[in-house]
Amino acid sequence: MRFHLPLLLEYIDGRNYRLIQEFEFTSDIAGQLIRVPEGFVTDFASVPRFFWRVLPPTGQYGKAAVIHDYLYRTHLTTKKIADQVFLEATKALGVSAWKRQTMYYAVRLFGGRAYRHGSVD
Repeated sequence: MRFHLPLLLEYIDGRNYRLIQEFEFTSDIAGQLIRVPEGFVTDFASVPRFFWRVLPPTGQYGKAAVIHDYLYRTHLTTKKIADQVFLEATKALGVSAWKRQTMYYAVRLFGGRAYRHGSVD
């Protein structure tokens, strides 16, 4: 598991960013290279505003959130695999165990609607 290429973005509005270069992550769990195309729009981690002091949307786990958003939007994997890839990617980024576990269980419990609708909000 590892990230390839830097994450290069342009700011769109109060919450969204557009990739200005392709972004890649090799996932052992998904058994594939996940390639997020240039032009993809992300809001990073969809954390309720109340929790932003502890878990801001663009924290250390930002790259993992972009991969997760892409998997939710495209349905290249099941929701369960997308969530496991998110956990794997946060670990690759060195996110602390309590943060990655908290965020993982949040997407497992509350990400169903976003996955079904192909949205990241």
